[in-house]
Amino acid sequence: MYCLPCHMSNGTGAPGMNPPLIGTEWVLGDKERLINVVLKGLNEPIEIQGEIYQNVMAPHAFLSDQQIADVLTYVRQSFGNNASEILPEEVEVVRGKGN
Repeated sequence: MYCLPCHMSNGTGAPGMNPPLIGTEWVLGDKERLINVVLKGLNEPIEIQGEIYQNVMAPHAFLSDQQIADVLTYVRQSFGNNASEILPEEVEVVRGKGN
């Protein structure tokens, strides 16, 4: 519901605007960074697979720890991705840090 309009149903994103969710370190790498992007949004250009993406991602801190864990686990394990799950407890810890 929240991811689909920007990242597309197949996770490919939109060139130059919204990054793909497929095979990128932003998705498969550091869990804390990924959780923070969902909680706080992102308002700076990022480079993924040689392409710059500049569209703002809104924060989604209104989602529960369980909802964030579920969606991030789905993304990390879909579209050909094969990364470990994210637990609600991990989201809770990152949310509590407020960094």
